[in-house]
Amino acid sequence: MKSEIDEHIEEGLHEECGVLGMYDLDGKDVASSIYYGLFALQHRGQESCGIAVSDTSGPKGKVLAKKGMGLVNEVFDAESLEKLKGNIGVGHVRYSTAGASSEQNIQPLYLNYVKGSLMLAHNGNLINAKQLREEMEYTGAIFQTTIDTEVIAYLIARERLQTATAEEAIKHAMMKLKGAYSIIISSPRKLIGARDPFGFRPLVIGRRDKCYVLASETCALDAVDAEFVRDVKPGEIVMLDADGIQSDETLCNEKPARCIFEYIYFARPDSYVDGISVYNSRIMAGKILAQMHPVEADIVVGVPESGNVAAMGFALESGIQYGTAFMKNSYVGRTFIKPKQSARESSVKIKLNVLKEVVRGKRVVMVDDSIVRGTTSERIVRMLKTAGATEVHVRISSPPFLNPCYFGTDVPSCDQLIAYNNTIEEVCRKIGADSLGYLDGERLNELIGGDMHYCDACFSGRYPVEPPKEDIRNAL
Repeated sequence: MKSEIDEHIEEGLHEECGVLGMYDLDGKDVASSIYYGLFALQHRGQESCGIAVSDTSGPKGKVLAKKGMGLVNEVFDAESLEKLKGNIGVGHVRYSTAGASSEQNIQPLYLNYVKGSLMLAHNGNLINAKQLREEMEYTGAIFQTTIDTEVIAYLIARERLQTATAEEAIKHAMMKLKGAYSIIISSPRKLIGARDPFGFRPLVIGRRDKCYVLASETCALDAVDAEFVRDVKPGEIVMLDADGIQSDETLCNEKPARCIFEYIYFARPDSYVDGISVYNSRIMAGKILAQMHPVEADIVVGVPESGNVAAMGFALESGIQYGTAFMKNSYVGRTFIKPKQSARESSVKIKLNVLKEVVRGKRVVMVDDSIVRGTTSERIVRMLKTAGATEVHVRISSPPFLNPCYFGTDVPSCDQLIAYNNTIEEVCRKIGADSLGYLDGERLNELIGGDMHYCDACFSGRYPVEPPKEDIRNAL
């Protein structure tokens, strides 16, 4: 779900990661269902993916796994899924925010230790991963990856040696972790989910007959025909096994800080995040934009995909006709041959093309979810004008990015953010728009009902925890 059409030109925001776990109490294999669930979460990461499974009735420590660079349908086929025999498993789709994009960093991680096996998938970023890693290295730990997920796995394994249960070990580990993490862990006989006390990243519980599901978003539950049970609370640990759902809320936080950008951009429109419809949030964002930044125009269009729903909201509020101005090529995956620097322009056009008949001779309102560096926005505005649009008025369904994110969203450092060094009028001129309007940060709460605690540090600079003094996102 990219509105800054740029996986391969590295200019805009990237998704974080998607996690999914399943435990079939009837002993049925879960790999195929995890595959479909990951397919539904593909928008959260397109660099790599993996599935690891185990048989709860089989020998402890036996894990079968398949991982690879690429999209879900590129890494897996019917034959590879058939080989993954097991009724409990964990899956992951990844975009690297901390740690390089390489095969060694593909999740889920799985390890064997004296207490059995551990499979783990993680969404988010730790701000103290480097410190924890160095402490463990000086006591003999040997790391195989450069991702903070391995720090979490080792910490849990070490704590497990001193505790009676896996969930108690997870709780002790969580007390040492700082930052964002929604994690799914499979111990030999349990599926466990945990969410950091701020609840930066979403995590939901589902059930299909006698099969439990944990996932980043409700759209993944829909994909595997599972019924939504509830959200995992910020700071909560849930244990799913033959005895049902057990919960530990010792670390729950009365003032969480859920990422507001889940509603603006990351989550799929058909998902619910902490009980809030993402679709309704984006409709509201568009309506607010129309109220705050009205303009005389002939048509409202969205930049696919996450700009589309906000554009519908703008059209509903303004009374201006909604239209489809862009054709997006959905078949351009990570195997797309990257053009040379001089051919970057064509790479945008290959992913996105303008329907000339829709915009020719018209004043266009173009709605997008964000402007990061501005280069892609400038190209899309130019494409609309080249196609015959007489005016292009850009409306952005989020406030200006002014600060980096350290919690799993790939918002770059300040010097790379166009809004940090330029006024709105200057940004408007740089992208070639006739006018530019952002969502007011004071009205962000209206997207989620007005009474939910959230994190908007990338816009406001108000971090829920003190940010690191150095950029730790690629420090490992």
